[in-house]
Amino acid sequence: MPTGVAIRDVREQLFDAAERVLLRDGPSGLTSRAVTTEAGCAKGVLHRHFDDFDAFLAEFVLDRIDRMDAQAAALVESAGTGTVVDNLADALTALFGSVAVAMVALVTFRDELRARLREAWPAGVPVLTEAVGMIASYLTAERNLGRIAADADVDMLAPTLIGAGHLLFADRNGTRPGADAVRKMVAGVIAGVVREPLP
Repeated sequence: MPTGVAIRDVREQLFDAAERVLLRDGPSGLTSRAVTTEAGCAKGVLHRHFDDFDAFLAEFVLDRIDRMDAQAAALVESAGTGTVVDNLADALTALFGSVAVAMVALVTFRDELRARLREAWPAGVPVLTEAVGMIASYLTAERNLGRIAADADVDMLAPTLIGAGHLLFADRNGTRPGADAVRKMVAGVIAGVVREPLP
């Protein structure tokens, strides 16, 4: 690694490498050596910028959660366009087709990582609780537009959609669910509150 490289570049390089290793090898394959090998740098580089590997992993998870902000904004912006089912199905597919499922497994796999994340994230699994907030904001926007019932319990629907979506996508080695399967699940969850024709 050349000297004088900005810390943000090193961090991004390491985070991107961690994501590739996590997606390819799962939580048990995500080690500091695997990350630095994947990033093409010396092992000491990681330890020069982070107190230890769990500190690195905590910042990696939080960085990937921060990236969900753009997706959340785009989803809320889509309220009133297309169909509620399609918007939710597309959002869940994008969310769970990313590194999110693997990060849930990682957080579950590493006790010290969970403890570190509790300092910044006091309740729930960070990726999933952020996703619930994203879906709840969208459902609230659609409720305000009258496309879902005024008495729809957004605080119940959002975690139900995230939980059902996670179950559909949870097998990282299996075949990804098709668009029809995701749409069917979404339509089933919101059938009682949606105010537009269901597929």
